[in-house]
Amino acid sequence: MSLGSSHGSLAEVAAVFTRLGVIAFGGPAAHIAAMEDELVAKRAWVTRDEFADLVGAANLIPGPNSTELAIHLGYKRAGWPGLVVAGACFIVPAVALVWGIAWGYVRYGTRVEVQALLQGMQPAVLAVVLQAIWRLKGSLVRTRAGIVLAALAFAGLLMGVSELTLLVAAVGASLLWALAERDPDSSTRLTGVPWAALGLLPAAGAASAPLLSNPAIFLSFARIGSVLFGSGYVLLTFLRGEFVARLGVLTEAQLLDAIAVGQVTPGPVFSAATFAGYLLGGHGGAAAATAGIFLPAFLGVAVTAPFVVRLRRSPVLSRALDAVNAVTLAFMAGVVLLMVRGFAPSALSLAILGVASLLLIRTTIGAGWVLAGGAVVGLARSLVFATP
Repeated sequence: MSLGSSHGSLAEVAAVFTRLGVIAFGGPAAHIAAMEDELVAKRAWVTRDEFADLVGAANLIPGPNSTELAIHLGYKRAGWPGLVVAGACFIVPAVALVWGIAWGYVRYGTRVEVQALLQGMQPAVLAVVLQAIWRLKGSLVRTRAGIVLAALAFAGLLMGVSELTLLVAAVGASLLWALAERDPDSSTRLTGVPWAALGLLPAAGAASAPLLSNPAIFLSFARIGSVLFGSGYVLLTFLRGEFVARLGVLTEAQLLDAIAVGQVTPGPVFSAATFAGYLLGGHGGAAAATAGIFLPAFLGVAVTAPFVVRLRRSPVLSRALDAVNAVTLAFMAGVVLLMVRGFAPSALSLAILGVASLLLIRTTIGAGWVLAGGAVVGLARSLVFATP
């Protein structure tokens, strides 16, 4: 099966992915479903088998999966220019909207009513993460080795071990295990596979500078983007470790607000990085964070696009992906536990978290409605208990 680029105009690619970027609510699964409907069923840019291979290839490299799928599809339709145009057009609507909301947040976020809305949304954000954990637990942790890796990563995160250290250790252990198990004829299976696409080298790099200049913001987000696999909610774990626990330049409440904005706007949840970047450095910080978090996705697709089939058939890379998935789930669970501590004094916040979690897990209600409901409850509480 060939996955080389086919002929198509850049204008067509730009129009399709700009439209998808504007209407793509609901998270990565919904984005992927929309792309399949638009580009497989309606436009026949790729076959269903080719689409499945591209989804698998996106899962094998770090970064936002739905954005990487858009980049792959742009490459398939219009070559290297299409790769850039598709990704940019899918991202820009969300980034622009989140950027504007971040400006309003800084300008008006201290108002009593705005604070009440946000405080109601924050526990609902953690409920959305809990829902993601519930839905993904079976597909991300499928083996006893995965369970062990997830348990160790969960314990390590609670003890303060760096997320990057835990991720690299898990991948290294899985690769050693796979190499030990492979048969003598398997040595040729990885010929030509771009190992740098795993993004492990940036993970071992030096930590970002403590002074958050725009270059420092860019490097921090680029380093996170180069090792962040799976759901956009894992971004919360890495941002907390970098900017709350290590540097102390953002609060946990601000991070939850960033994820909430990324969730209720269209496009990738990774646009929350734009919000966080604006809080760190204004317009320059927003630009630096956006470029940093998304650049690894473009580079990863550019490197791996010619090797899609080979990547999907590699047993060693598949084993590494299993390890990453297990650790990803552990990160999501760990960050919920760490951040829920901040709500312990508030019975209302714990109630919002519990009710929102039950609604998301037991019913078909969407995350956007749950976040809106939390905001309404927070505002109502502030009005009821407001002093005359």
